[in-house]
Amino acid sequence: MPERGYWQTLTAYAPCFTTREGSAYESALVRSAIDARARHISKLKIVAQGSAQTALQRQIRGRPNSFQTWSQFLYRLSTILDMQNNAIIVPVLDDFGRTTGYYPILPSRTEIINVSGEPYLRYTFTGGQTAAIELTRCGILNKFQYLSDFFGESNAALNSTLDLIDLNEQAIAEAVKQSATFRFMARSNNFAKAEDLKKERQRFSETNFTADSGGLLLFPNNYTDIKQIISKPFTVDPAQLQQINTSVFNYFAVNEKILQSTATGDEMDAFFNAVVEPFEIQFSEVMTAMTYSEQERARGNCILATANRLQYMPVTAKVNIAETLGDRGMVLIDEIRELFNYPPLPEGKGQHAPIRGEYYMVGQNQPAGKEDDNADETE
Repeated sequence: MPERGYWQTLTAYAPCFTTREGSAYESALVRSAIDARARHISKLKIVAQGSAQTALQRQIRGRPNSFQTWSQFLYRLSTILDMQNNAIIVPVLDDFGRTTGYYPILPSRTEIINVSGEPYLRYTFTGGQTAAIELTRCGILNKFQYLSDFFGESNAALNSTLDLIDLNEQAIAEAVKQSATFRFMARSNNFAKAEDLKKERQRFSETNFTADSGGLLLFPNNYTDIKQIISKPFTVDPAQLQQINTSVFNYFAVNEKILQSTATGDEMDAFFNAVVEPFEIQFSEVMTAMTYSEQERARGNCILATANRLQYMPVTAKVNIAETLGDRGMVLIDEIRELFNYPPLPEGKGQHAPIRGEYYMVGQNQPAGKEDDNADETE
């Protein structure tokens, strides 16, 4: 039996909010920000390149595992990464120990154990089942990496902002409740004994606040200086609320236009550079490292997450790009169709670049594409 040493719990995510219930994901604004990031990241296309592990390439071409599509896998992976600043990918193995797919797991349900001097990752599923695998066969994505050599820090820096959001929502709820409540203040005269005052208070309540009281308050002559108590609960003004929201936006690198899907092409391109591209690079490197050996990677085998950045541009910009690049043979027909979310042409008919006849190839005295046309006629 292998010797077991110490084990260490992954504590990158530990909700410690005392003035609110639930984690950061229970905040509507935080959830919207994380959802916006995950929705765009889920659009990435996963491509395996190289000649190694062709069976695995065929298996993961459509989906990473038997339970998820690639878009679902990427959405959940991005959500876990934003919530816990760590995300772990474990391989799905067949009976012979070969990788047949990938699955994202929660770091908060994971621990590292030492088995005969080798670190293993032991994780627990929602249903209570546990499994373990060598850490070197897993992939770890992280954010805010500082103290730990492997894992990112917690989201404790967001606590104060979440507390302000929660307190403001409570204040708004109390304001709604108190707006439907009427309270009065009056001076009661001619009561020399505390017992008489107590009896009068009880009589007044029974007369005015029972079910058959008629909904009216009746004050006898022994009450003077009758005034309504107007409560004005405090809520933050729009400028302060915007500062609170901006704090969340800055933390997750989003803004209102991204959340509401009203961003322009340039704004979406900036969002791509700040959010989607860093995830794309880290994901590609992690997946490649956990899938291929050093020799296989040296021969060019890799797994890439790619995105057509032009998808973020408005339709007019896409048309201009298609006209400018398409008629010069700089993009394939299928690549142009992809800009407008059209499927590729059947039988590979879109895998060539059209060139308009008035353009000349460098070093040739005839229009581009003319030589190909003559070749077709010769055949």
